[in-house]
Amino acid sequence: MLFAAHSGLRFLVLAGGLFVVLYAAVGFFGKREYSSAMARLAAVFTGLIHLQLLTGFIVLFTRPFYTAIIGHLFTMLLAAAAAQFTTSVVRRRPQEAKSYGPHLVGAILAMVFMAAGILAIGRGVLESTM
Repeated sequence: MLFAAHSGLRFLVLAGGLFVVLYAAVGFFGKREYSSAMARLAAVFTGLIHLQLLTGFIVLFTRPFYTAIIGHLFTMLLAAAAAQFTTSVVRRRPQEAKSYGPHLVGAILAMVFMAAGILAIGRGVLESTM
């Protein structure tokens, strides 16, 4: 059951990442003033990745281990680090120095790492495992 939750949560995380990328792209390329909605959206995305990591660690200890999991684990940790780093760096900046660029780059990087992690275990990014 937890495996199903971990697998299904992936779609929510990917959707959250897509929203962050789109919102940041509109703000960045439209040269808009930074809004707190971007910070909240990025925080939700980062939180979803952390929840995904937590469920993944629990699944890791409750299911049979195979070597492809190592690549999956490390790429997912990199995805979480990219999302967290971006959110933390932008949060510490003064309001006038905040921009959409770091969110755009960080979310794209996190999504690339997540896709690589999913592919590392032999599944398609949007493939259902149920």
